[in-house]
Amino acid sequence: MSHVEGDVVEYLSLENVMDTKQVTSYPIEFSNSLELSGVPSHKLRLKIGVPILLMRNLGALRLWNGTLLQIIHLGRNIIKREIVLIPRIPIIPTDLPFQFKIIQFPPKAAFAMTIKKKCFSHGELNVACSRVSNPQNLHILAQNDKTKNVVYRNLKF
Repeated sequence: MSHVEGDVVEYLSLENVMDTKQVTSYPIEFSNSLELSGVPSHKLRLKIGVPILLMRNLGALRLWNGTLLQIIHLGRNIIKREIVLIPRIPIIPTDLPFQFKIIQFPPKAAFAMTIKKKCFSHGELNVACSRVSNPQNLHILAQNDKTKNVVYRNLKF
């Protein structure tokens, strides 16, 4: 982010423990420190021009988890990408022993990303490799420096 010109805008999430009996067991400082998969960080730092990856579906806006966007405006309660406004949304993580609600923008800064969240299907490694603009920027992590190519010869197209 330091290579992008402009001022950093910092957004702090608003959290609260859902069960009032657990408020003293899980103070807000604790939930602020959590870095959970699929949940935006408590402290979100962004700049205009920075690419972001959406971490939640925003169905009403027709934006889906995994969409790559570029910021053109940062407001107090809105992030703008061309004509799309991204609001802060409530998120309730479900993989913890307690429930809390976080209200935060759903993206994270994304200067690099993989092409898929799940395992590749046939041919996708070749497609991914063909998309890189400079071979020096291509890095593949493969067990024992090998990949397995599976060809299904019985398929008819």
